[in-house]
Amino acid sequence: MKVAVLGAGAWGTALAVVLASKGVPVGLWARREALAEAMLAARENRDYLPGVALPPYIQPTADAGEALEGAAFAVVAVPSKALRAVLADLPAAPAYVSATKGLVAEGGALRRVSEVIREVTGARRVAVLSGPNHAEEVARFLPAATVVASSDEGFAREVQAAFTTPWFRVYTSRDLVGVELGGALKNVIALAAGMVDGLRLGDNARAALITRGLREIVRFGVTQGAREQTFYGLSGVGDLIATATSLHSRNRSAGERLVRGLTLEALERERQVVEGVYTVRALYDWSRARGVELPITEAVYRVVYEKEDPIRALSALMGRELKPE
Repeated sequence: MKVAVLGAGAWGTALAVVLASKGVPVGLWARREALAEAMLAARENRDYLPGVALPPYIQPTADAGEALEGAAFAVVAVPSKALRAVLADLPAAPAYVSATKGLVAEGGALRRVSEVIREVTGARRVAVLSGPNHAEEVARFLPAATVVASSDEGFAREVQAAFTTPWFRVYTSRDLVGVELGGALKNVIALAAGMVDGLRLGDNARAALITRGLREIVRFGVTQGAREQTFYGLSGVGDLIATATSLHSRNRSAGERLVRGLTLEALERERQVVEGVYTVRALYDWSRARGVELPITEAVYRVVYEKEDPIRALSALMGRELKPE
């Protein structure tokens, strides 16, 4: 079996390493030809995952047709904001696994990545892979667990078997919506946690924020048809803890740097993708249009996009009307 990985960032490369470590041939597609050539020459992705050797079974390429030829399925690890345009230009695959943790805002509506994949490619077999998985650790064979969700149980088991190793344990779920939303929404809370760290507000503040952030994730997710129980598993609270507390987390780090003076424009010029920056805007617009209360999301949006003083945003959160938990 061959697998194509579309997107040669840190996470796409790490997933390619997982598969190739089992002897699965992987076509790793990079949008930039220079990156593909550099990976071929060095057998390492020095731009996004330095220090990790690429196993022989990985074939980096800037030719999407080459990467997809003969692949049983394609893993999509493309930034959410470029997703539709990228997929529209690529040959179709028999099936897709989304590894992109974000939401796509289109015409006032929120689209999940798996929905966009279905719409653009016409694929019937689509799954989502999500969990507390930092690329830097997964690619170095440190123990981790994740979830693959699909309405097609047979396909979920196929993906589970492909990715499972002695150090990477894969569970299955039928709640594709819940697994996908948990992975996307936790990035917003991780931005907020980084802001807490950047302001040196302490462990108590971070713990309260993560806990109330989980409640916000559940509130939104259930309105979208997800099962509440899913958010208390690996793809929900597990991913939230990892992303909101880890030094590896680009979203947490971005929140910390933003409150310490980094501009959004400077952040967007960097090569590392911070999905929370895109997701918070999409989620804020959705909540305002529908009158749904997402106070942490709104506070993060104001700090990121309206340059509101983070202490003022915090004061507004702390001063909200008292209520039962």
